[in-house]
Amino acid sequence: MEFFVRLFELVIEKTVAFISSLGYWGIAVGMAIESANVPLPSEVILPFGGYLVSTGRLEFFWAALAGAAGGTFGSVFSYFLGLWGGRPFLLRYGRYFGISPKHLALAEDWFARYGEATVFFTRLMPVIRTFISLPAGISRMNFVRFVIYTFLGSLPWCFFLTYLGLKMGQHWEDLKYWFHRLDVFIILAVSIAAIYFWWKKKAR
Repeated sequence: MEFFVRLFELVIEKTVAFISSLGYWGIAVGMAIESANVPLPSEVILPFGGYLVSTGRLEFFWAALAGAAGGTFGSVFSYFLGLWGGRPFLLRYGRYFGISPKHLALAEDWFARYGEATVFFTRLMPVIRTFISLPAGISRMNFVRFVIYTFLGSLPWCFFLTYLGLKMGQHWEDLKYWFHRLDVFIILAVSIAAIYFWWKKKAR
């Protein structure tokens, strides 16, 4: 446990140094990495950007916009990773994970009907927002709509966290512990739901 705490602190330290040296570009690159299936916490990137706004080094609007633009770019990478890599993999090996071509067809139908709402609202959810682009790509969601709703869904999240960092000022790091607890709760909820559906499927 101590190892993971130290690793988390090291990631925060390097992220803060990276953003501090590159400013808007640091925020954009950090958010792109976070949206490309790498759990680099936006709860660190954006509040620190907000802190830099409080010191006068950055402007609030552009800091938040850099986060949304970077997140969208990383999501596009993740989308095509799911489209070109994830789909063939699941078609070939999905049966070993309980995923059949019928399941993929159902997922495609879901994203065709509710893809915009799914992508938009999951951008407001910690943890899930990092990985939602993969199933969107696997399900072949319309790419243009995916980009539009990814960007629109990222805006409120980026403005919110940047604003929190601005208001917290030099105490912005206090936010990471609260969001870390929220991350753990969401991971547990998703894991319980996955186990439940697996159990129901096995029972049938």
